[in-house]
Amino acid sequence: MIPRRIRLCALFVSLSLMALPLLAQQEPPPDLDEYVARSMKTFEVPGMAVAIVKDGKVVLSKGYGIRKLGEATTVDENTLFGIGSNTKAFTAAALATLVDEGKISWDDRVYERLKGFEMYDPYVSKEMRIRDLLCHRSGLGLGEGDLMFWPHTTFTRDEVVYRLRYLKPATSFRTTYAYNNLMFLTAGQVVADLSGKSWDDYLREKIFLPLGMNTTNTSTTTLKQGDDWAWPHSKVEGKLQPIPFENLDNAGPAGSINSSVAEMAKWMLLQLNYGKIPGTDTRIFSEKSSHEMWAQQMVVPIGDTPPDLKSLQRHFSGYGMGWGLRDYKGRKLVSHSGGVSGFVTRVMLVPEENLGVVILTNAEEDQAFESVLFHILDAYLGGPTQDYISAFKTLEDKQRKEADEAMSKASQARAADSKPSLPMEKYVGDYSDPWYGRVTIRPENGGLILNFERASKGLADLQHWQYDTFKAHWRDRTVEDAFVTFTLKPEGPIDHFTMVAVSPLADFSFDYQDLYFTPVKAAEKK
Repeated sequence: MIPRRIRLCALFVSLSLMALPLLAQQEPPPDLDEYVARSMKTFEVPGMAVAIVKDGKVVLSKGYGIRKLGEATTVDENTLFGIGSNTKAFTAAALATLVDEGKISWDDRVYERLKGFEMYDPYVSKEMRIRDLLCHRSGLGLGEGDLMFWPHTTFTRDEVVYRLRYLKPATSFRTTYAYNNLMFLTAGQVVADLSGKSWDDYLREKIFLPLGMNTTNTSTTTLKQGDDWAWPHSKVEGKLQPIPFENLDNAGPAGSINSSVAEMAKWMLLQLNYGKIPGTDTRIFSEKSSHEMWAQQMVVPIGDTPPDLKSLQRHFSGYGMGWGLRDYKGRKLVSHSGGVSGFVTRVMLVPEENLGVVILTNAEEDQAFESVLFHILDAYLGGPTQDYISAFKTLEDKQRKEADEAMSKASQARAADSKPSLPMEKYVGDYSDPWYGRVTIRPENGGLILNFERASKGLADLQHWQYDTFKAHWRDRTVEDAFVTFTLKPEGPIDHFTMVAVSPLADFSFDYQDLYFTPVKAAEKK
């Protein structure tokens, strides 16, 4: 569920002046259809939908490609996609409505508003404020705890929030930006507690229906045969194919919304109108709250941009409340990306130009929407441009090559002839992690099976790698494989085992590195 942020350089004054005639542009770039088609072909994306709003009007709302490989049904402006972490801005807006009603303050302590809230550090438990939930400065690590809902598990939202107390912080509170989904899930529970309604129902009543977002929803379980849904796709063993819809109900406020570009255009118009529905007297949230959500709450470190994309180097980067912030050709951008199994998406607002762009796709290729996005922004903002498709393709190929080389190097260094320290039956048993809970290792067909019983895709064959390290080869091949390493006590028995993703390109939500499993003693099993 990670946002990919690529930053652009501001223009020199002379170039800005040269670009002035383009700033009034209303229509999309004339070659957009061709550009989208080339991007989809280059990055193997079956379907894409794009909407552009400018100066209070929808100037483009269109679908491209097909909903599902092997079928002829096409994507249109009303086709629903999973929008992933673009859900976070809706959760922030829900809290903004409660702030405007005087039911809560951005700086209220969370434990005073959410019964049972507790972090690992008692100080953080008492000091965490509502705004801290929305800007990735909790002290938890990148994606820490995501395995409680990704891939789908039986943990409830209440259970996930309760288990926050067992997650050890990676950094000090409010010192470091680290993208984390669990805090937004917690924010959604605050909405539910204060409103007396589920987060899902509150969004539907307070945001979706007033905006006319009548098909937008918060769960894939609402999918019905014949509905206008894009099917998720992923590369499984290197081949692009349709995959089952992921049930993310327990992650809801962090990333479970499904929507179309036609309805996301209404969301962008609301945002660019500072919380007021255009053409009406109806407000969803106040202008004050709008500015608060777009104000920088946390600095995001700036890294070096790849050589082929140097024109995208950013000068500032931050995070507001549910929105990423950065500069682009001298303008402030308010944006977010989203990713869930089989879908990646982007929403981009340029408030100074009253411009918004949303791109939804049914594959897991960020480069496809990024290349189209920058092509559109360059057309509206003017100045230098480039072939972003080629540049992002070069970057993608480089990243894949480096990952393949890293895994090949690890394989070559492997002591394949080594043996485990213990007989196979000694690895069998129940193990427990403080925040995740129990998993089981059992024998099957002469080998070992690792079972994350609370995960729907949690069954893996443990293949011996070297010494006391095994590779968890998940039977559902959409799940990232992991190395499982056992550590023994001086006297011989197993003390614990840890895990780490095999691929350097594994999504951060597979946060195996945060797990620490110890054997469950016989007395604890009762």
